[in-house]
Amino acid sequence: MGKFSDSILEQHKEFIEKQKMFFVGTAPLSAGGHVNLSPKGLDSFRVLSPTLVAYMDLVGSGNETSAHIMENGRITFMFCAFDGPPNILRLYGTGHTVLPSDTEWAALSPHFEIELGTRQIIVADIYKVQTSCGFSVPLYDYNGERDFAQKWAAKKGANGLEAYKAEKNIVSLDGLPARV
Repeated sequence: MGKFSDSILEQHKEFIEKQKMFFVGTAPLSAGGHVNLSPKGLDSFRVLSPTLVAYMDLVGSGNETSAHIMENGRITFMFCAFDGPPNILRLYGTGHTVLPSDTEWAALSPHFEIELGTRQIIVADIYKVQTSCGFSVPLYDYNGERDFAQKWAAKKGANGLEAYKAEKNIVSLDGLPARV
């Protein structure tokens, strides 16, 4: 089952900082709702304290994470070692969305390189940390970040991004409202 902690220890933080990608999992309360699992990259994740994390979220084709945590707060992050010793680390927490118009943005945004396509910052209070072996996670070579999101955002421009969010990001697949 792995080892548990009620906070992010220094070795957990060091592991997180070395990873080039992570996964975010959320789900609505409805049993018939869609579980969301999103891969994230870039230098977008920060450990702010032993029980507080945040990540910079770019505009995407949906806004499931925001809708789910707005409904119930539940969020899980997973980091996998794709090189070096095998390891999986999960952070279980309660999250909320911070938009550029929120007062909390001023304190959070300096932790990130905010880009044109930045939609929001997802913040989570972590109440449980789990590590497990990761023996079956394959080894991969990191070849760099993709720049498609940045090019797409630049092509859309600020007004185009706002229109896109209004069209694609205001409700989840299950019809739950999301913050935009």
